[in-house]
Amino acid sequence: MVRNTASMQSLRDSLADVSIAPPASPAEQQQPPLTPYQVQQRLVQPQTMQLCGNDDYTKALMTKVATGQATDAELAAFNKHVNEARSLPSIQNLLQRSPESSSPPATTHQPTSDPISSGPTYCSTKLGKNHALMDYEAQLRLLELQNAKRHQMAREEMESDERTDSRERRRQVLIEKEMEQFNHGTPWSTWKRDHTRLLHVEPSTCSRHEKDEFELLWQKNLAEQRASRRKSKGGLAATLAANEAKQDEALRFKQATRENAAKYTKPFCDFLTENPTVFHCVAAMKKDLKDSGWTELSERESWDLKPWGHYFVSRNDSSLIAFVVGANYEPGNGAAILAGHVDALTAKLKPVSQVPNKAGYLQLGVAPYAGGLNNTWFDRDLGIGGRVHVKQGDKIVTKLVKLDWPIAKIPTLAPHFGAAAQGPFNLETNMVPIIGLEGTESATTRSYELADPFSQPPLLGGANGPVGSFVQTQPPALVKAITEALDIRSSQDGTIVNWELELFDVQPATVGGLSKEFIYAGRIDDKLCSWAALQALIESQVYDTRHSSLIKVVGLFDDEEIGSLLRQGARGNFLPATLERAVGSLAGHHPSSDLMGRTYANSFLVSSDVTHAVNPNFLSAYLENHAPHLNVGVAVAADSNGHMTTDSVSTTILKRCADKVGANLQVFQIRNDSRSGGTVGPMLSSALGIRAIDAGLPQLSMHSIRATTGALDPGFGVLLFTGFLNGFEGVDREFQDESRY
Repeated sequence: MVRNTASMQSLRDSLADVSIAPPASPAEQQQPPLTPYQVQQRLVQPQTMQLCGNDDYTKALMTKVATGQATDAELAAFNKHVNEARSLPSIQNLLQRSPESSSPPATTHQPTSDPISSGPTYCSTKLGKNHALMDYEAQLRLLELQNAKRHQMAREEMESDERTDSRERRRQVLIEKEMEQFNHGTPWSTWKRDHTRLLHVEPSTCSRHEKDEFELLWQKNLAEQRASRRKSKGGLAATLAANEAKQDEALRFKQATRENAAKYTKPFCDFLTENPTVFHCVAAMKKDLKDSGWTELSERESWDLKPWGHYFVSRNDSSLIAFVVGANYEPGNGAAILAGHVDALTAKLKPVSQVPNKAGYLQLGVAPYAGGLNNTWFDRDLGIGGRVHVKQGDKIVTKLVKLDWPIAKIPTLAPHFGAAAQGPFNLETNMVPIIGLEGTESATTRSYELADPFSQPPLLGGANGPVGSFVQTQPPALVKAITEALDIRSSQDGTIVNWELELFDVQPATVGGLSKEFIYAGRIDDKLCSWAALQALIESQVYDTRHSSLIKVVGLFDDEEIGSLLRQGARGNFLPATLERAVGSLAGHHPSSDLMGRTYANSFLVSSDVTHAVNPNFLSAYLENHAPHLNVGVAVAADSNGHMTTDSVSTTILKRCADKVGANLQVFQIRNDSRSGGTVGPMLSSALGIRAIDAGLPQLSMHSIRATTGALDPGFGVLLFTGFLNGFEGVDREFQDESRY
């Protein structure tokens, strides 16, 4: 029997005040055998017999036994009472007794604890059943029915609880499916398919009635969803709109956590390794933009720009400006600008790079670019790369070349030679790379040689000069290697008319340190900040354009390391000309000075060049509390003498943007007894009148051929710059009452 406390509580309550006392019964007497006449008389006039269920005591006792409340004494009394009833002579026994018998038949009864399965034995005769026996059978049947009813009630109550729990679980699943469908755009067909699957989960515990109820619930929710989709506000639509806004905010302001920053480490290392020269760098960035759906503009053509548009333009293939027009842009709105530089210290090949052989070595004529050819260039494995101009028919085509195996070497003088090995070294005579040996395949091709290098004018070879005159002024082995790399097999494939090549360290960028916390690479200055800025702009275009009313700009310039004085440098007109053309195209007319003045006043510039990380071996060179650490975040560069654009207003603006993504801002300033460097910030800010700040990622060994930065710093740069591009518009509203800024 399945007992259910709740379903039997009424029976227990009814017995709470009942006092059970067994009735007085006469002493047991041995009944003598009956004659046939006596049997007949008993059948006609049945005696009153004390059977189970025909008095209050028995009924109360049976109820306690059935509900499980009987004590051991009461249970023993009940069993005794049942056995007494079973020991009474049955009709069959009475009929079988013989009058001649002097003693009753030896009949042994074996009572059991189950009165239903082992009740008194009887047989049907023409004389009919004993009335007392019939009462006994009826009472047992009643007990059986009561127990069955209680069992059924308990089962139904349990099933009801299970159905309620199941419906609640399925209702929660349904609500979760609804939210998932609206938040992630799950097709309705997929939702319906999943609903069908839910209906058939655990079929052994899912009754048909439960399935029907859940189907009604499903139809009801479908109706509610259709109604909510027709409403612009209220109910689930408002909840979903709030969830969508929250998710959109999370995408626009991705938090600057270590986990998020780590995702950018390998892509940055790959970028450095694959793009060793400024031309390769800009070409790779242009490819990334094209692959992301950006439109390339030409300075030679008119522009037709639209809100929502994302464009880029390059100059000299060594500088690049990319920008996004917000969906809500109006002429006169400002621009959020990130600026950096993509050039790096190197050694460039001279126009006539072949030099007279010395001591049996083939050497290469190179000139330092900025601080290149410093002592860190000794004993490095150097490759050669850059751009080559090829005449093909009546066209001049520019191609990129990268010889990324060790070709050149600048050997040191062993310290055994004393003072000569200590320096300083003459860049013209002591820093000339060797690229081969005489008498080998490197020297078999006829070379350009003059008995007296000053006896003839140094005429440039070119497209209109003698065939191959330019290549005759270059090392033959190098010309051969480049023509093979460019697949120029004959004059029909083209003729090299000029090139612009440089040396680079072929060792790839790599992650190092015991816990992989560093990046060891060449050309970190300033490809680190430039790469991070462009990645931030691409991500901002995806997640924030529809919210924006600004122009978001990334300007990456050449020639910063030598003063930015060329047209592709920051001192040129590349950035102001691009902004004026963009504003004019969006306004539909030539931009007036008033329009551009409002544009610049509403704009903000972050000059993002690398800064110095603290070096534990030279702590005395740093200013206390102003020495940035690796893997912490961008550092604001301050200078009291105006070499940096940073001031209190610009620092507050960038800090508010950093707070939106949870990014750290460090600070760097030199000691009073040190000389400050400079970057593109002051020249751009002063030329355009734009509020500005200098802030960049820290690195060790700046201007070394191989430097160090934190493995998380590229990612921290991307995340902070994204926070600036997406957050400046809101932060600037906090300063609009302060128009004097």
